[in-house]
Amino acid sequence: MQCADAENAGAYTLTAKRNNSLSTSGRYLVFGFIFIVSFGISLAFAVFGAWPVLPFAGLEMLVLFLAFRYIERRSDDYERLSISGDKLLVEYLEHGRLNRFELNRYWAQVVCDAAGSRLALRSHGREVEFGHYLTQQERVKLARRLKERIRQP
Repeated sequence: MQCADAENAGAYTLTAKRNNSLSTSGRYLVFGFIFIVSFGISLAFAVFGAWPVLPFAGLEMLVLFLAFRYIERRSDDYERLSISGDKLLVEYLEHGRLNRFELNRYWAQVVCDAAGSRLALRSHGREVEFGHYLTQQERVKLARRLKERIRQP
């Protein structure tokens, strides 16, 4: 999880993103290396008569490719919470779709259980979950910080 806190001129913004340990080019390099090694080993087995290894190595590479593709498609997902004036804006990009929720800052309530397994903002019967990319301890700390921020004039 990457979390960026920004504060300027009374506005407050928090952005949380997935922790992608590899860049796009890094993922391609790792996949290419694994592909070459796996193909080389399976080819060696095929030369010595164990040809059924080749289809299983191909299947393994297909599954690995699909896993890397899944990670790549979701690498840009984020959650952003902004407090400015009397507005509290929650937006998140998930699977390429941007969702925005605007709440009144003074009517908003921070909902977080003691364990931090769930953090949400509630106002006028609507509830928006936040902190999918945060750990439970980070959610609890953020809930405390948000309660202070929301009540500040």
